[in-house]
Amino acid sequence: MGAYRGGPNTFAIVGLASKPLQVYGRPAYDCLWAPLNSSHEPISAVGYKMLPDWGYGRVYTVVVVNCTFSDPINADNSGGKLVLRASTSGGGDRKFNLTHNIDALVEKPGSVNFTVFTSPPKYKYLYCGSSLYGNLSPQRVREWLAYHIRLFGPESHFVIHDAGGVHEEVMEVLRPWMELGYVTLQDVREQERFDGYYHNQFMVVNDCLHRYKFMAKWMFFFDVDEFIYMPPKNTIKSVLNSLSDYSQFTIEQMPMSSKLCFSQNAGKTYRKWGFEKLVYRDVKRGIRRDRKYAVQPRNVYATGVHMSQNVAGKTTHKTEGRIKYFHYHGTIAQRREPCRNLGNWTEITFENNPYVLDTTVSDIAGFVKKFELKMIGSRLQKTRQ
Repeated sequence: MGAYRGGPNTFAIVGLASKPLQVYGRPAYDCLWAPLNSSHEPISAVGYKMLPDWGYGRVYTVVVVNCTFSDPINADNSGGKLVLRASTSGGGDRKFNLTHNIDALVEKPGSVNFTVFTSPPKYKYLYCGSSLYGNLSPQRVREWLAYHIRLFGPESHFVIHDAGGVHEEVMEVLRPWMELGYVTLQDVREQERFDGYYHNQFMVVNDCLHRYKFMAKWMFFFDVDEFIYMPPKNTIKSVLNSLSDYSQFTIEQMPMSSKLCFSQNAGKTYRKWGFEKLVYRDVKRGIRRDRKYAVQPRNVYATGVHMSQNVAGKTTHKTEGRIKYFHYHGTIAQRREPCRNLGNWTEITFENNPYVLDTTVSDIAGFVKKFELKMIGSRLQKTRQ
């Protein structure tokens, strides 16, 4: 998928490998730096393998190989290439040890900017999105972008990965923010040929981590049906300053109904934004709910979907009261009106789950709409569900 520098003497290579080989074999990885300057000798290092997808792989699983050399590589900027030597070590056929030499990265003379490793990052906050696929609702994507660009502010950037979900209507929603420099779209549709877990989202987020590792102070991992929220008198800056001693923190989930709406919206639900009208929160107890997370990427070697297990430094899960996320599961791929049931409830049991009225995010909708209008005008006013 990609290979990136992690510093003067270290690289990360991100890709897919056979899951049976990883489970039942003992594949090995070695790294070789081959200088373009013939007067310089090739340098080798042992590759350190990480499997960041927690065993969720299918036919293919995600592998991140760290190549750390004893000395700075290409320090004179004369160019060279990083070769990954991937060996089956007898896996699959015990008579043979097959080794494949993969040209992972080529550096042309003068192409490396070594100051990036010690300079302040370009962005304070960068969003790494999982793979977008299917017939997504452009209106839900529109709402999510306006909400989070307002939340994270002008020192933020959003990386969206297209695994087939960025059809023309979604592209119309992304385009204004791309023109303003807030959004980068990565085309990852080719990886859909390979049967990995959930559209290879573990590979996609690891590629994003290493591609943008030195461009952001903090990197966030969550989905486009999830909305980050901080209580009043808190800002993204104040919350992250309070967590600056940690390399990673996780975020508590607030699950919201994708079907229940308040009866006062009857007759005008089509004019309301999704997070504005879906105002019932699931309060069922005794359930372990998924968390999402953020990291200081320069301290991370590989990452997951719900947290990283390969991080240098401390992790905290005690973020309640400072930051949380509201999850509107099942809404992003829905192209019809989500309000199926309207009532004047403060609490209700629906489909065997207890819900309470929670307008925390809904109350912000007016500010988000004004922000969108100010930033990009009315060009998205007729966006379809």
